[in-house]
Amino acid sequence: MNVFKKIYLKTKNRNLYDLLKQNKLFEEFNQQYLESCQAQNLFKYNIDIANPLSFKHSGNAGDIIYSLPTVYALSKGFPADIYLHLNQPAKYDEIRGNHPLKNVMLDKNMFSMLSPLLLSQDGIRECKAYNLDNVHYDLDIIRKAPIKLDRGNIVRWYFLLFGVTADLSKPWLFVEPDYSFSDYIMIARSAGYHSPGIDYSFIKKYKKVVFVGIKEEFYEMRKILPSIEYHQVSDFLELAKSIAGSMFIIGNQSFPFSIAEALKVRRALEQFYICPNVNVEGSNAYDFCFQPQFEMIVDKLYQQDDNGLNKQNDHSDEL
Repeated sequence: MNVFKKIYLKTKNRNLYDLLKQNKLFEEFNQQYLESCQAQNLFKYNIDIANPLSFKHSGNAGDIIYSLPTVYALSKGFPADIYLHLNQPAKYDEIRGNHPLKNVMLDKNMFSMLSPLLLSQDGIRECKAYNLDNVHYDLDIIRKAPIKLDRGNIVRWYFLLFGVTADLSKPWLFVEPDYSFSDYIMIARSAGYHSPGIDYSFIKKYKKVVFVGIKEEFYEMRKILPSIEYHQVSDFLELAKSIAGSMFIIGNQSFPFSIAEALKVRRALEQFYICPNVNVEGSNAYDFCFQPQFEMIVDKLYQQDDNGLNKQNDHSDEL
């Protein structure tokens, strides 16, 4: 596309201009990525596996959780080494709200919170901070690829780039549940990714509700649900155990929901229509962006057990 055609299309047909530009980016990336994979002999690793394979990731924490099916598929049953690249710059836009990490994707504190969860998994041998060591796979390639990161499915972004697949209806995180939360509805709602018109106030009718997340998010939810409790965790392994042991969890497109999705617990996702890149798969999993369906889903999850059968016990004031 010569310079005159670019100028004409930008002013007269912006949609076509953007399409042609995106196509060009795909063509260039396709060739560069092919050459890079050949140079690093990555195709060989897919056939004759090195043990253990090593992977680099810069975060965000939820993206790391969503990358694990690809890590396991590439490792083919052998434990993998995870190297987390700290303090890499991030550009959080307004739809993500006031992000707790400000201008980085992963910091030292998040590493210390996340590593116990990763190291508790049979499929992971090591979890260390990255310090320019050579690794077999750079999972950060997803941020260099010209794919639209505000849509699709985060898990499958990695499938596209590494040529693997997995049954996403099955769990890929495993923890011992903390059943002290077995009669609690758990809520995790970050500052951003709120579906317009969604109101949590109806949850007042349920007796036991607990919030997980940062305190600022809890304070906002407490304005809507004054009696909601707060569960402070020491690390994300404790968070995962709490989620696994709860009655069910309601979350938006935030880190706690990535854990819930990986555990395949009973869950309901508030999906944000502008950035629908988190998906639920498997049984006892719901998503919503409209109020009537939200209330129906919560009632259904509350009334039924893991097998879809109605429960006899009563935990609410009105039900």
